Amino acid sequence: MSVVDLRGVHDFTANPYPYYAKMRAEGPVHAIRTDDFERVWLVVGHEEARAALADQRFSKDWRSVEGRTDSENPLVANMLEMDAPHHTRLRKLVAGEFTARRIEALRPRVEEITGRLLDAMVPAGRADLVDAFAIPLPMTVICELIGVPDLDRDTFRRLSGAIVAPVASDAEGHAFQAMGAYLDELITDKSRSPGDDLMSALIQVRDEQGDRLSSAELVGMAFLLLVAGHETTVNLISNGVRALLDHPEQLALLRARPELLAGAVEEMLRYEGPVETATFRFAREPLTIGSRTIEAGDAVLVALGSGNRDGDRYPDPDTFDIRRETRGHLAFGHGAHFCLGAPLARMEGRIAVRALLERCPELAHDPDGGELDWLPGLLIRGVRRLPVRW
Repeated sequence: MSVVDLRGVHDFTANPYPYYAKMRAEGPVHAIRTDDFERVWLVVGHEEARAALADQRFSKDWRSVEGRTDSENPLVANMLEMDAPHHTRLRKLVAGEFTARRIEALRPRVEEITGRLLDAMVPAGRADLVDAFAIPLPMTVICELIGVPDLDRDTFRRLSGAIVAPVASDAEGHAFQAMGAYLDELITDKSRSPGDDLMSALIQVRDEQGDRLSSAELVGMAFLLLVAGHETTVNLISNGVRALLDHPEQLALLRARPELLAGAVEEMLRYEGPVETATFRFAREPLTIGSRTIEAGDAVLVALGSGNRDGDRYPDPDTFDIRRETRGHLAFGHGAHFCLGAPLARMEGRIAVRALLERCPELAHDPDGGELDWLPGLLIRGVRRLPVRW
């Protein structure tokens, strides 16, 4: 059996979709080599991806993998990396803080932050949209929501980037250690002086049986909320705007018909969502996907970006069309681990795109901006910079 080494494909990071299309044509599952594993199974078909995301025969828990040295890191004690019943318990304890009503109550503040960022950005006539807008908007929202308005955001962004798009394994390890130490201190401070914020609420929350989050679980939850709560939305905004600028006819259509905005954001998520592959899963037992036999203990990656470009699910899948029926896209995952923060990300994305197009009617790529610098790795899909002008 051949193993595809995607690390050796020079243009895969910039445009993985032709490679995914070739894989799908040959079958829904392929063996690839990554920095973490000599062989990992990559699921590329939409239906197979959707099924794998909901398949309880896969474990998400790193601690089930023999030989892992980071399994005791408290950052791993988050619900994304846990199975039922632990995942179910943690999600239940947190879900009450992410109801539609509570998310909608954030809308005025998200609009206010958006307007303030654009007030600072627009007079210059050009900017790096990632640095000036796509990063600070979700970062400010999640920091205020959790209750860390004084967070050293430059440091946090550096640590977060080293974790989700590492350029070297040692940098990733140092970032995990530094992030864990910072969050542990944050939890201690919040425990002593609680406020009217999500982190304080999570420290105090108990269910009807009196169950509550442990210290390690609180650190893991803070990590998941802070990192997932801003990294994905950063790239939803920047990828979505980039897709519009790359397709001027779609940009013109959205300007002419702003009522298409909600569907446009869903197409942005389908066409180039912020998460390229879901985090690792591990087979609990031998199972078959397509014609491939996955052995117990094998690592599996589900390629959300590939599933969202599967022509068997979406006609003409490589065409960006804001009028498309996008139902069933996998940008937020599927099954028990479907993204809890999806409503917040959608709201931020819609507010950001609408306001940006209203304030910058001549928005376009900056021709002097240079080549795009793509984030490395298979987890997060996006660019470090997006030079634009108006």
